[in-house]
Order: sequence, then structure tokens, then C-alpha cells
Amino acid sequence: MSIVVGYLPTPAGRAALRASIGEAKLRSSKLVIVQAPAPKQRFGRPAEQESPAASAEDQELLAESGIDHELVSVHPDSDPADAILDACERVTAELLVIGTRKRTPVGKLIMAPTTQRILLEATCPVLCVKAGYTVDD
Repeated sequence: MSIVVGYLPTPAGRAALRASIGEAKLRSSKLVIVQAPAPKQRFGRPAEQESPAASAEDQELLAESGIDHELVSVHPDSDPADAILDACERVTAELLVIGTRKRTPVGKLIMAPTTQRILLEATCPVLCVKAGYTVDD
């Protein structure tokens, strides 16, 4: 079986990746990393920026972990929720890991559509990790 993680090189995505590496080690599972396109600007607020340095650090973390993994890139015109849910179905995921971030009061009323779909439609357990999550060795 495999663990699927929805990933972007953002604080929430990086937290999800760290948590999924830990879970993959615990379960001796393969890791399937679904790298979604950058979030679009919403409600007049800029989207959370990706950091190339963060992406390089994440690649190094993944390489150092020794975890068997597969990277699945999502086309920018595709729905990230579809890609993540499809990956879960394809590999018969035992766990799905996604990152979450703090929301504004208005944002709390309307959950991000991708997160909402994943939570409602995933056929495996979903672990939501807050952006500030760190691993204690």
C-alpha cells in the first residue's frame, strides 16, 4: 500500500510532506507525492507564494529519507482535488496527507474547495497537518 500526499512548496505543503515521510517510515509504505499547480489568487488576496528554495530543501529531505516515492505532477488546468483523489484510488492509498493553513474569518465560513472535496470524497483516512508542523526526531 501507499501513502498519498498533496504537495506544494508552501508552508502547509511542506508540513504535509514532512508528516507523510514520517508516516511512510512508520508504515514501511511507498509515498506518492501529488504536486498540484500553484493556488490562484482569490477574493482580491494574493495566493500563497511558492519558494524555489523550499522546493530544493524538500527534495533534499525526501532524498535523505530513503523512502520509495513517486512524483505525480498535476497539469495547471486540472483540478488538484481530482488528481489527488485519482492517485489515492490508483494506488489503493492507506492514508492521504494534506496541509492546511490558518484562515481569515471569512475563509472559515467557506472551506477551500479542494480541501472540502478531499475530506468528503476520499475513500481512505485523511491526515490534515497544520502549516507549522515540525517533526521531532
